[in-house]
Amino acid sequence: MSDNKLNILVIDDDPIYRNLLRSILKDKFNVIAVEAPSLGFALLNKQSIDIIISDFQLPEMSGLKVLDKVRDEYPGIEVIMISGSGDMDTVIGALRRGAVDFLKKPFTAPEILFSLERTQKFSAINEKLTQVKKENNLLKTVVNRELGQAIVGKSIDIVNIKQQMEMVAETPDTSVLIIGESGTGKELVARGIHNMSRRKDQLFGAVNMSAVPECLFESEFFGHKKGSFTGAIVDRAGWFEESNDGTLFLDEIGEMPIPLQIKLLRVLEDRKFTKVGTQREQDFDVRIISATNKSIEELTDGKSFRLDLFHRLGTFVINLPPLRERKGDIAELSNYFLNILVKKLGKNKITSINKEVFEIFNNYAFPGNIRELKNLLERAVIICQGNELTPMHFTSVRVMKIPMHNANPYDLQELEKQTILNVLQRVNFNKSEAARLLNLDWNALYRRVQKYSIELPTNLSSG
Repeated sequence: MSDNKLNILVIDDDPIYRNLLRSILKDKFNVIAVEAPSLGFALLNKQSIDIIISDFQLPEMSGLKVLDKVRDEYPGIEVIMISGSGDMDTVIGALRRGAVDFLKKPFTAPEILFSLERTQKFSAINEKLTQVKKENNLLKTVVNRELGQAIVGKSIDIVNIKQQMEMVAETPDTSVLIIGESGTGKELVARGIHNMSRRKDQLFGAVNMSAVPECLFESEFFGHKKGSFTGAIVDRAGWFEESNDGTLFLDEIGEMPIPLQIKLLRVLEDRKFTKVGTQREQDFDVRIISATNKSIEELTDGKSFRLDLFHRLGTFVINLPPLRERKGDIAELSNYFLNILVKKLGKNKITSINKEVFEIFNNYAFPGNIRELKNLLERAVIICQGNELTPMHFTSVRVMKIPMHNANPYDLQELEKQTILNVLQRVNFNKSEAARLLNLDWNALYRRVQKYSIELPTNLSSG
């Protein structure tokens, strides 16, 4: 058979139609025609076939049973069903069982050629979709490996969070709002919910809402057509289209300007959007998971966040505790990250963490939470030349250790304030350097400085 033509298998006990299909298709396709299903399946075990054209009424088994067997054993082959009976029940039955098309006998040459053309396009789209799903699964594996996909810890807070994740994952449409400080693992929880839900095989999209310019909101979320505005040089799908049937994670939702909150609320209520440069509305089916480091009190005071949007996003709220409130999990988290990092960095000779390190960690407020712990361990693994991490590999923690004589050890907010103030003083109030040492985003440090009314010298550079 020619390598540049598709291979078509015709299964029909009527010799007139076998000869007719050979005659119509021979110029464009390689055609093999058999009169019984057993001959067809014997051929499938030896020969590569792209499309099957099967009669509905056959000896040995019905056309529907042929269709079922092909779907189960040869899922890459598309089936076109033909039949002298064109009643609606026959058509619906074949299409529901997986036939790509249905033609009623007698059909014309253009009809069968057009059906094969449609089938080729459908097959190409299916193949592309399969490839995209493979790439998505590969990307998900890489992301999970980099982020660490386990929710680690045995504290009562973490046990409760895992239970909440499992419960809400069973309801694939419920909006989830995750509240927690920077570095507490909000995206990890969001991905965990997605991976446990029926949407797990679809895209998990993640958007930092604080980084979306107001002028590009429609383009980013709804997409645009080529030429719809200056710079729109190609068609582009927006987040709602890209994430359709999957999950869309809206990080830093509390930082959205009010005008964007109004636009987001409207599209979430209607579950429709209109691509920029078009007039046609499109439906979307996406689970929305949002995250913020603002408290519920801040989100519901009506000052910087719309209450109606909060209720739309916060159907199910999960509160993540800061690391300083789950000290019992620090050792397990540390060993978990150590196992990942020694493999990633090729330092397999490092096998343990000295217990004195945990004593240091237990007296530290971890303003950057779990992300900071991981970064501290990564630095320690890089500089360690032996087989154990010791206090000498965590000198930055010892430098930033909270001066307990200046703070009530049971006042966690005061501990955080003192830690930030201590670091600011050590770097001469250079906020960029302080944010780096604290493993905080610059805007997160700025909010904490405002929250704790920390006075900054006015004669120094903001850094």
